[in-house]
Amino acid sequence: MKKKTGRAVSQADFFEKVYRVVAEIPPGRVCSYGLIAEFLGAKSSARLVGYAMNGVGDRDEIPAHRVVNRAGLLTGKFHFGHPDTMKNRLVAEGVGFLNDDQVDFRKYVWDPMAELPSAFRMQLVRG
Repeated sequence: MKKKTGRAVSQADFFEKVYRVVAEIPPGRVCSYGLIAEFLGAKSSARLVGYAMNGVGDRDEIPAHRVVNRAGLLTGKFHFGHPDTMKNRLVAEGVGFLNDDQVDFRKYVWDPMAELPSAFRMQLVRG
């Protein structure tokens, strides 16, 4: 991955940027891998955002349970120790579901492009 300046961006740096965005997702809202990637100026890197979420581990300050796929599916649910943990955390925050594994994405979506100030984005993109 390269910045527009031509400087290479390490995967670890990208992951930390992802974590900073995810830390901003408020309780009761969800965001998609793609929206996070787009916010970071790497629109085609949604899968890399997913890899970052897989690597969160025990970092409680990163609410990884609030990141779902673009349809609202809980694609990361197996990375929480128990498959119901992700859903249980979202339900506890008041997030509604269309079925067992699908958040009502349109109702609960949090878009960082609309919700975060442009200065926050510029700070992350410039690194």
